[in-house]
Amino acid sequence: MGAFGKLIDAILFLYFALMVFIAPLFDAQTVLPKQIYPAILTDLNRNYIADFGDYLLAEEPHFLVGLIWHELVLLWPLSIANVYAILAGKSWFGTTCLLYGASVVTSMSAVLGEMIGSGKASEKLLMMYVPFMGIGILATLRGLVSRSTKSTGSVDKRSAVKPRRKLA
Repeated sequence: MGAFGKLIDAILFLYFALMVFIAPLFDAQTVLPKQIYPAILTDLNRNYIADFGDYLLAEEPHFLVGLIWHELVLLWPLSIANVYAILAGKSWFGTTCLLYGASVVTSMSAVLGEMIGSGKASEKLLMMYVPFMGIGILATLRGLVSRSTKSTGSVDKRSAVKPRRKLA
């Protein structure tokens, strides 16, 4: 994929490395008891909600709680796997990237649909959430590109059908 592919992988690496920490330390505060978190983390989360006017995290609607559980159960482990895959140069990175990206695009469609449809979201809040859709699209495309550059099919250079031997 060349230099452009390395740049995309670097962007995704930074994102996945951040998500390894953000998901359990901040996003999980929506679904786990707040008492298990140190005061500094809950204060940071509360300040974010106030500064950006994030009404979804303030109100905690059921669909968002479900999406955060989805993030913790599926996307967080994939983030860890993707960090490892990039560092170790694993061939399955494209597959996990595709899974992650498709899942994030689906989740962000629901979140952005709610925000735009309700009219409650400020421009500042939308600018906080829209990049996640961009990362989801980027991860999906990265997964698709890596899969399309591999050979397709299991037939090798030899013919799949053996020729008949001539009988004398």
